[in-house]
Amino acid sequence: MQLTRPYLLFLGEATSFLDAKTAAGLRDWCPADVVGQYALPACSVDLGLPVLTPAEAAARGAGSLVIGVAPVGGAIPPAWWPTLFAALEAGLDLVSGMHTRLGDIPGLAAEAARRGRQLFDVRHAGRHFSAGTGQKRSGRRLLTVGMDCAIGKKYTALTLARDLAARGCAADFRATGQTGIMIAGRGVAIDAVVADFIAGAAEWLSPANAADHWDVVEGQGALFHPAYAGVTLGLIHGTQPDALVLCHDPLRATIDDYPHCPLPTLAEAMRQYLTAAHVTNAAARFVGISLDTSRLDAARRDALRRDWEAEFGLPVIDPVRDGAMRIVDVLLREFPCASN
Repeated sequence: MQLTRPYLLFLGEATSFLDAKTAAGLRDWCPADVVGQYALPACSVDLGLPVLTPAEAAARGAGSLVIGVAPVGGAIPPAWWPTLFAALEAGLDLVSGMHTRLGDIPGLAAEAARRGRQLFDVRHAGRHFSAGTGQKRSGRRLLTVGMDCAIGKKYTALTLARDLAARGCAADFRATGQTGIMIAGRGVAIDAVVADFIAGAAEWLSPANAADHWDVVEGQGALFHPAYAGVTLGLIHGTQPDALVLCHDPLRATIDDYPHCPLPTLAEAMRQYLTAAHVTNAAARFVGISLDTSRLDAARRDALRRDWEAEFGLPVIDPVRDGAMRIVDVLLREFPCASN
């Protein structure tokens, strides 16, 4: 799947940055591939990018309009359809990470064909996967896991892969969601895989490799999520992680959009994640905690880090503010690379 860059990011009618995480991820991790943003009047999210219509973006060299939001359920509402047709008319391809296929929108595939444009449904794999085997593979794997959805698993994995490479280790970011695939250029949208084959897809995504090669796998969902825990569990079993990093927003007390579902303590979360991970890798262990501290002042942030480092004996980082070198230090100490 070769996407046509650069991108115009479509924000739809988003009212939360959590809903616009696809657009924000592209802005933050491949800014050279982004020309601007476009939204409908009801949208209240602003990514600080130039506001361009599809025609204006095409005039600036854009190749695709990317649906940059991920609402619950992954449907493309009819209110967005005129924008998609306008993008095709302007000469842009369409890129979507939604569960609804672009070709299921009445007339859209025919219009794309008439104008010589392409429709990319990033969430839908172009291949079939086998069931998981649970067989041990060579190489090393780190999986980011979370207390909830939209809590930093992708940013943490990208930062870890970058910082491992900076220290001379062979490392690849393995994308498991639509945004990660758009950033990395390959991967598997794991939540669109038939349930019986999620573990097998994770095995395919992180295959046998050199003994000291790291696959840093982007986590999805959370074991405590009433809707998406099944995706998380299959990903854990198939990845067979040697190392885990727990991602958390310290200001979040309940599952996002599920106020009746309180989050567990970090200690309980780690216990449950290790129980799941030990099914396919008895040696799996946590090597760090990653926090989103964007809404905390410096004093609160530093206090949390001190307290949790003392409690868990693990480095606590904010990948955006701090990078991930302190977790990389743990990995290099416990799993030395050949070049180190």
